[in-house]
Amino acid sequence: MDVLSESMTIGAFAKAAGVNVETIRFYQHKGLLLTPERPYGQIRRYCGTDVARVKFVKAAQRLGFSLDEVGQLLRLEDGTHCCEAAELAALRLADVRSKLADLARMETVLSTLVGECQAQHGNVSCPLINALHESRVA
Repeated sequence: MDVLSESMTIGAFAKAAGVNVETIRFYQHKGLLLTPERPYGQIRRYCGTDVARVKFVKAAQRLGFSLDEVGQLLRLEDGTHCCEAAELAALRLADVRSKLADLARMETVLSTLVGECQAQHGNVSCPLINALHESRVA
């Protein structure tokens, strides 16, 4: 089956794009995907460019772009707006780096507290629980 040249129902389209039908409808509602005309007495048909567009949206989401940002990227996709696309990507990169720093901090604190908990024996209060009660894990 050559998805790029074939006219598809919404079910076949969703399957080809690797999403469910409700995702297609949601993307249409958000303006990320056009809703094709419905010929009188027939059903809407989709094509390979629609599949490629949904795959673009999903790939951008996997990189952490919000649907609003994906919409901006789609408006810039003609290739002449690489600087604007790079600015969006730079903002996303800064956000990822911030989250990585937060995760590294969390890993350090949790590692320390787990180590303290494992060092405790008998009927003593738990260092992890105490740290949370005392708000020492900021």
